[in-house]
Amino acid sequence: MLLERFLDPGSPSLKICGVTLAEDGQRLVDLGVEALGVNFWPKSKRYHNPKAATWLKDLKGKILRVGVFVNPDINDAIELVRAGIIDAVQLHGDESPLQASFLEDWAIPFFKAFGVNTAADLTRAGDYHATGILLDAPAPGVYGGTGETFDWSVAASFVQNHSDLPVILAGGIVPDNAATALTKVRPAALDVASGAEISPGIKDFDKVEALLKAVRS
Repeated sequence: MLLERFLDPGSPSLKICGVTLAEDGQRLVDLGVEALGVNFWPKSKRYHNPKAATWLKDLKGKILRVGVFVNPDINDAIELVRAGIIDAVQLHGDESPLQASFLEDWAIPFFKAFGVNTAADLTRAGDYHATGILLDAPAPGVYGGTGETFDWSVAASFVQNHSDLPVILAGGIVPDNAATALTKVRPAALDVASGAEISPGIKDFDKVEALLKAVRS
């Protein structure tokens, strides 16, 4: 139910990514944010050690819990789902459709992220059979979280031509441009990391509330 609500294109949602603190996670629940993301890529400035992420179990059924991975051992991601730490997997690296297929085999919901310069970057999006596609600004070697936007007309065209594939829009979204992003692209959800924080991994709830207002207006 949480997943379906998050990906419903008729009612846009908000995902706050890069959460590192249990208290921030609970506050997102209290505000009614639909999803949170926890970054399990060790090179991320928002990295959260999976061994310290047991607090996510307390949020089960209250918010969609997404684990963000970059070129992982897929078995590690599967184990976190089976352990009840996360509900869904976000593949934010250079993973192949074959690697992603192991998640599909386990019936684990997953999002595949693409860094977008032009429409050509999305030609393989359908090959992954992903639960949803995340469109982000290109960030070679960093894999997102840069606070940079990209050409939203490319994203809007993709949404129009793939009505059966839920799209999550990321990359440089802040309270001031969130409403514009929703109007121009019509994604199922917005994904925000740097645009909702005080410092990497520490959330700014004035910004979160402003983002929520934009999404729900």
